[in-house]
Amino acid sequence: MEFDVKDPGLAEKGKLRIEWAAQSMPVLRSIYKRFAAEKPLQGTRIAACLHVTTETASLAQTLKAGGAEVRICASNPLSTQDDVAASLVVNDSIPVFAIKGEDKDTYYRHINSALRHSPHITMDDGADLVSTLHSDRRELLQGILGGTEETTTGVIRLRSMADKGVLQYPIIAVNDASTKHLFDNRYGTGQSTVDGIVRATNRLLAGSGFVVSGYGWCGRGVAMRASGMGAKVIITEVDPLRALEAVMDGYQVMPMEQAAVVGDFFCTLTGDIHVIRREHFALMKDGAIVCNSGHFNVEIDLDALASMAVARREIRDFVEEFKLADGRRIYVLGEGRLINLAAAEGHPSSVMDMSFANQALCTEHMVKHHTTLKKQVYRVPMEIDKNIAKLKLASMNVAIDTLTPEQDAYLHSWEMGT
Repeated sequence: MEFDVKDPGLAEKGKLRIEWAAQSMPVLRSIYKRFAAEKPLQGTRIAACLHVTTETASLAQTLKAGGAEVRICASNPLSTQDDVAASLVVNDSIPVFAIKGEDKDTYYRHINSALRHSPHITMDDGADLVSTLHSDRRELLQGILGGTEETTTGVIRLRSMADKGVLQYPIIAVNDASTKHLFDNRYGTGQSTVDGIVRATNRLLAGSGFVVSGYGWCGRGVAMRASGMGAKVIITEVDPLRALEAVMDGYQVMPMEQAAVVGDFFCTLTGDIHVIRREHFALMKDGAIVCNSGHFNVEIDLDALASMAVARREIRDFVEEFKLADGRRIYVLGEGRLINLAAAEGHPSSVMDMSFANQALCTEHMVKHHTTLKKQVYRVPMEIDKNIAKLKLASMNVAIDTLTPEQDAYLHSWEMGT
């Protein structure tokens, strides 16, 4: 079997960690059981470009149980958990092409390795797989039925492709499901980002100025968790509605030019480029800590910071010090990549349970219905979204009310007034 992982000898450790994570993924476990019995993906070849983590392993096992032939590569050079990659290869016979810390050339070689079995379905986290297909591997496009996309940044790229008429097959935006972004993006990103910052720095958040750039669902989550640990949270935004919401939620809102002067920690979560730039670095206090929890490492202008530095060194794991001419030091965490995966373990498995349940069920939906879909980006079908919510509530032993016939009739009528 073809694969490229750091060390197959790590497989036993990875297997135990996968088992630990799976204990908090009851929704995906129920889908696994049904897939194993029904084989809805029989004969389907899937190429998945995802963060290779313990939770991703459970998704891969579920897809294989459903009859799919799965190949996996990393969606970020620093997010791979090497023991998990080894376990998938050794214990599950799933080809994996991912090594934590791989360089750019290796990263794209691994993407091409994942495509080598001519997939029917693509599963992406950031749209690098899709963009590679549409640029360098166009000969494979005619065999593809459809795909799924996990994250905000990828959905933005794919909608741009669809709007420009270049997208060559239908894709379901898993990120847009309520059972994904309301929980994964907010609670998962919130906890895991703060976890990554604390693991990398061991600095106290209480009393610090914590700047969150971007008040989407991910930014909301990080702001909530940093505030809960006692930080004085500042939000920077370009969207007036989100900025107003941040004010109403009790945070200070100001331009980055002002925030740069007072911030101790800076975390970008915008999906855009060069959110923190040369002019901002010039204003930061000595010891400022800068990191990113958006998908790509472009949100911080690292080239500008490097050009301003007179010296740089790695002072701790995942902490690089840039010393400026005036003696100030600015610290960048995790090479400006996803800090929650670079320095920590990513989202807790209980929240990824819903995200990857969406991936599994949307893959099944795409296999069954691809002939009726156009070359565009689709929302997750509402019946899938609600079914996952019901399964999650049931796993938590939470019951809810149901409408009476009278209530249902009232909600579907116009005749009854005050």
